[in-house]
Amino acid sequence: MEKILIIEDEDPIRELIKLNLQVAGYETLEASDGSEGLEKFKTEKVDLVLLDIMLPKVDGYEILPQIIKKSIPVILLTAKDGLQDKVKGLDMGADDYVTKPFEAMELLARIKAVLRRSAKDEIKIKFDDIEIYLDQHKVVKEGEEIELTFKEFDLLRLLAQNKGMVMSRDRLLQLVWDYEYEGNTRTVDMHIQRLRNKLGTDKIKTVYKVGYRLED
Repeated sequence: MEKILIIEDEDPIRELIKLNLQVAGYETLEASDGSEGLEKFKTEKVDLVLLDIMLPKVDGYEILPQIIKKSIPVILLTAKDGLQDKVKGLDMGADDYVTKPFEAMELLARIKAVLRRSAKDEIKIKFDDIEIYLDQHKVVKEGEEIELTFKEFDLLRLLAQNKGMVMSRDRLLQLVWDYEYEGNTRTVDMHIQRLRNKLGTDKIKTVYKVGYRLED
């Protein structure tokens, strides 16, 4: 049973989310402010975090980097008119967002999709001196683990699984973020650049006006 941490300061929304998740078979933890949420994240083992951005004490933007550093997927809870919040959160490494107010079925569908993408596979992919351990969500270069966010890892996995093939920016956006993204493909370019820098590789090639390809 997956455990989901709900960090949301509005009691009715938090309680409704908790009820729907429990009915769907998930175990839940709750926090009503950013400080409590961060403490529970540090002390409890969770599989996914639902994170409100506007929180008392510690806001969602301060919490987000500490969550993705541990490669735990995050779905943001955002206001209806918070486009900039969505873009900023996704660029920082969040996996998806849900706009309040939302339907329970939509939230559950997005949770399932994110958990599915983060599910462990018993496969290792290797290119050059880089090894991608999908079962451990880990990347190793010359025997040293490279710290990646969930989105960076997912992009690398897709490129490695389609080695030699050109992946368009739109296709990468669709596959990694799973739902329509209210922004543009600039976020793909930003994540690719971070991957190149962290891995120290020149194998991720830019295909002019199209997308990217991982070379052998």
